[in-house]
Amino acid sequence: MLLVIDIGNTNITIGIYNQNHLIGTYRLTTKFQRTSDEYGFMLLSFLNASSIHTEEIEDIIISSVVPKINYSFTNSIKKYLHKNPIFIGPGVKTGIDIRIDNPSTLGADRLVDAAGAFYTYGGPCIVIDFGTATTYDVVTKNGEFIGGATAPGIGISAQALSSQAAKLPEVEIQKPDKIIAKNTIKSMQAGTVFGYIGLTEYIIKKIKEEYGEDLKVISTGGLGRIIANETDEIDIYDIDLTFKGLKIIYEKTKKAI
Repeated sequence: MLLVIDIGNTNITIGIYNQNHLIGTYRLTTKFQRTSDEYGFMLLSFLNASSIHTEEIEDIIISSVVPKINYSFTNSIKKYLHKNPIFIGPGVKTGIDIRIDNPSTLGADRLVDAAGAFYTYGGPCIVIDFGTATTYDVVTKNGEFIGGATAPGIGISAQALSSQAAKLPEVEIQKPDKIIAKNTIKSMQAGTVFGYIGLTEYIIKKIKEEYGEDLKVISTGGLGRIIANETDEIDIYDIDLTFKGLKIIYEKTKKAI
């Protein structure tokens, strides 16, 4: 079995593959102060919940954009799962040709999503990840990552309202029935969600216009479903896209060894 892990700024998501089947997914909050033992106990709990013994895990591949916790997380895997994890980085075969000014600055999460989208759905495509930040990336029909755009995530946008305006409360991110709201909470939800739908549609249209031909639009991310359900500009919403990308990269790396 293969353990695929995505360490993001807000959450750590974990998937378990039994051959080509994703048999379990788990999510925990990203906290810098956790020890390797705490991470180890959580990993063991996840495996136990799926009735999997540690010796059944053959390998582990990790995408991380939070370097501060990589050391503790790696030690937890070595101590409790007795494996040396593979991190997305130099030497790992992704199958994606990075064509940007400084390839080393490209976040591992964006590269993994690009591989997942291209090898699952084909190209050319726009890959959108609705995470802490929302990224809009372009992959050509030849598997070339040529760049994209980055916007504040929908969660950050909602938090900014409540944290920067004294009288505005924290609100749940959901789409109200009407954009002309009758109270503060509905008003904030309307502005955040309808506004984000507009932002997403405009960026997609401008990317297509600049690229010069039609592109398939694939999206992922925890809050992405809210947006994907409200626009015709997004063709596919795949909550497991990152897991698929990690598995694809793992298989390409193993073949190259």
